[in-house]
Amino acid sequence: MLRLTLRQLDILEAVARCGSFSRASEELYLTQPAVSMQIKQLEASLGLPLFEQIGKRIHLTEAGRETLGTSRAVRRELVNLEHAISDLQDLKGGTITVSVASSASYLAARLIATFRQEHPDVRVSLNAVNRETLLQHLASNSVDLALMGRPPEGHDLEAQPFMDNPLVVIAAPTHPLSGMRDISLQCLAEEIFVGREQGSGTRSAVEKFFESNGLTLKVAMEMNKNEAIKQAVEAGLGVGVVSLHGELAGRRLCMLDVQGFPLLRKWYLVQRQGKRLGPAAQAFAQFVMSEAAEVARVAQLQAAVD
Repeated sequence: MLRLTLRQLDILEAVARCGSFSRASEELYLTQPAVSMQIKQLEASLGLPLFEQIGKRIHLTEAGRETLGTSRAVRRELVNLEHAISDLQDLKGGTITVSVASSASYLAARLIATFRQEHPDVRVSLNAVNRETLLQHLASNSVDLALMGRPPEGHDLEAQPFMDNPLVVIAAPTHPLSGMRDISLQCLAEEIFVGREQGSGTRSAVEKFFESNGLTLKVAMEMNKNEAIKQAVEAGLGVGVVSLHGELAGRRLCMLDVQGFPLLRKWYLVQRQGKRLGPAAQAFAQFVMSEAAEVARVAQLQAAVD
């Protein structure tokens, strides 16, 4: 493997440009022996001479011309790298990979759309998955950030709550409980539920809430996406529990007025412990922490108008 330095390439270019070691040493503010020594070390690393003397002037050999061309290509790439790093620091580029719990996909899409209005050159890759897959993404370090409910302990994760996540009970407008006020939890427990799969954050939270009140959740159908739950509820197959921050506008759905609901949870911004985020990911994380609640509020107002 070649062992050479950028300093040696600088000296090579100066000698080639000046046509002599003495003039190159003057340009570089080095002694002539220092210049000669660096060229000899470079030649020893390459195993071929880089210069030949013809008359009073030195000229590049074929190996010297190849090395000089590569040196200039390296310089161009370093300039490109400098520009790319500058763009990243100024958020004129960069890529963020975000995984979100499927129940947060609507909110995440709104957050990303608002963030990219300020930083249109940042590319964002969004994966909406179930809780188990999301934790796998974090464990494999394949994502920068995740948006989800509280992560489990002992997974080497850093989690910051960034906004409330109210869970609401939904039903079709034709459901017998639609329009009723102050529905008891006992009454709700008699209904057939369309629920998330075992292990999902929403399912676990609702089951614990029912158990704490001495009741059992009757889940007749399991869905791995909130969108599927809303479609099933809209079709009259039962009631469901979803995040208030999901897309409910334009659907034939209503929120039931149930005692103890909305069930308040939190959304968390999660990353691997010790993970070093790039400038774009850092900016997005800061944006989520400071602006998510306002983005969600505006989205709800727009949905109400629509």
